Amino acid sequence: MATPKNININIDFSSFQGLLNSVLKRIGQLSGTDILFVICAIFVPPLAVILKVGLTTQFFINVALTILGFVPGQIHALWVVLFM
Repeated sequence: MATPKNININIDFSSFQGLLNSVLKRIGQLSGTDILFVICAIFVPPLAVILKVGLTTQFFINVALTILGFVPGQIHALWVVLFM
């Protein structure tokens, strides 16, 4: 009978941690208008994007993502609202 072999799996979370730190830093800097954009991005993602960046490629990407699935549209809208 063969003996089982040990398998080591190393996962590096440093890039995820950096992303999380930048998101938390940005959330700490939100103004009243930004909070309204975030609420709008949660409930009506394309509206938040068009109000934030106008009728640009980002808007059409968001419409497509929202049609494909509401959650991807929300994630994209939050990204646009917080980081663009």
